[in-house]
Amino acid sequence: MTSDVAAPRNPVPFPDREVVVGLVVNPVAGLGGAAGLKGSDGEQVQREALARGATPRAGERAARAVRALLARRPGTRVVTVPGSMGEHSARDAGAPCVLVRPSPSSSADPGSAGATTARDTRRAVLALADVDLLLFAGGDGTARDVLDAVRELGDQAPPVLGIPAGVKVYSGCFAVSPAAAGFLAAGYASGLRHGPGTAGAGTVEAEVVDLDEDRYRQGLVSPRLYGSLRVPAARAALSGRKSGSSGVVPASVEGIAREVVARMRPGVRYVLGPGATTQAVGRELGLTTTLLGVDVVEADDGGVLVAGDVSEAELFALVTGREAVVVLSVIGGQGFVLGRGNQQVSPRVIDAVIGCGDATGRRLLVLATPQKLAALRGRPLLADSGDEGLDRKLTGHVQVITGYRESTIYQICTASEEFQG
Repeated sequence: MTSDVAAPRNPVPFPDREVVVGLVVNPVAGLGGAAGLKGSDGEQVQREALARGATPRAGERAARAVRALLARRPGTRVVTVPGSMGEHSARDAGAPCVLVRPSPSSSADPGSAGATTARDTRRAVLALADVDLLLFAGGDGTARDVLDAVRELGDQAPPVLGIPAGVKVYSGCFAVSPAAAGFLAAGYASGLRHGPGTAGAGTVEAEVVDLDEDRYRQGLVSPRLYGSLRVPAARAALSGRKSGSSGVVPASVEGIAREVVARMRPGVRYVLGPGATTQAVGRELGLTTTLLGVDVVEADDGGVLVAGDVSEAELFALVTGREAVVVLSVIGGQGFVLGRGNQQVSPRVIDAVIGCGDATGRRLLVLATPQKLAALRGRPLLADSGDEGLDRKLTGHVQVITGYRESTIYQICTASEEFQG
């Protein structure tokens, strides 16, 4: 391993030394989300996403995490790899960074967002083995690559923490938002600096879960547990593993669908987000909609499928200048409404729909079974659209449809503000 600046290993925490935080970014993570490709794995999918107008977002989200880290711990030493796999994000965040070059050198162009591979991620993690905490930006596939490298390092591996930047984030090793990742990293670093046994310096095991993206695109959700990673202990700041809906009573979902359809008005376009609950709304209208995509329907003449499985650009064109309502379900176990698996419903789409109206009223319908809400144990619903201004606009209390003629008022907040360390 060669380095622009030496990065000595400090395996034992001491109060009189600086704490070193590493950063690895998968620059293509999340690329397929807004494009409606339901994932970003594979060069072909990445090329298709770029052809559909997708723009990389992982680097920006990583920079947001580093800014939050520096806000809590100014002067934190950040060590990363060159180019788009870390350096660009660190510099965008205003962090003076030490660059470590993976060896053997990668075949990828580190400055190109579309050229890196899973092997490059693993090499970057191995190159940063000497840090006290490793932040990585990506999705579940990136977490698997980090896990592979950590297994190779064995007992020498540092604890890690995921910055959510993928299309789907099922694994429990991610913070709830980029800002939360930075706050949690700062708290962990403070604990190390003040010595063993300090609150904030502990770690726990968090699961790494991923899906077969080809099956996922066919509407088959088959999560698989690959292992666990050691992460800073802060349950409130971690997204937690996504829970399925196998225990949900079908009548609950059908009741929600009946209520949504009963509220529909002719001439209004309804954007149905991903999920079994929103798919039930399509069935209630007599339509075949996608389980994991975004569809646009109208209630005219019993039910009309305006467009199915749309990309962000297609969706924006369909709702611009038209009265529309966004219908979203809650992710079980995590509480996310925006920003996980429904990136097609982008900030500009939400802005086009809600305009100057009440975002949490008639323009946004949130669906959740009573079981999903109960499983949150009072934790709020979360928005992580990528636009903190929009997320703040959505904060407050929202009416959640829980059954036919049944609803409840529930708190929704930005994922960036739900945990402040």
